[in-house]
Amino acid sequence: MTDTITIRPATLDDTAAIVALNAAVVAVTSPMDAAGFRSLLTLSALCDVAQRHGEVLGFVLAMQDGAAYANGNFQWFAGRLTRFIYIDRIVIGGQARGLGLGTMLYDHATDQALRRGSLTMAAEMDLVPANPGSLAFHRKRGFVELGTRTLDSGKIVSMQIKGLQTPD
Repeated sequence: MTDTITIRPATLDDTAAIVALNAAVVAVTSPMDAAGFRSLLTLSALCDVAQRHGEVLGFVLAMQDGAAYANGNFQWFAGRLTRFIYIDRIVIGGQARGLGLGTMLYDHATDQALRRGSLTMAAEMDLVPANPGSLAFHRKRGFVELGTRTLDSGKIVSMQIKGLQTPD
């Protein structure tokens, strides 16, 4: 039996696992029930899961510029960028943290974004309340702050981008 982690497109069969993963970290992401996931899956340019032995360990969900996504953070970036992909959320289950899944999923999302012609990757990270792990991870990956937003909830987020480069 292999311990290989694979990345594959999410399907509706993954709904329960993805909703459960999201619920476990809802304090640092947005709520998402099964209907919400189905809606986001339809709008997304990318929704992939990392799995091992058939178990979903994490996922990434991203929107391409021009998507009909009624989300304030996405719209903030859309007002400032062209040819971008927006990482709406990336979630790694607690038992799978430290396995490099965040890096795997971001590398995969970068490859997919480049194939779609994206020049920039955009994402937001919580400043208040702070999510230091996410901030450090994104800084290490080359993200830089473009600005900040204060959400209706009072949460303050850092709006960050990273330029994408095609391989030489």
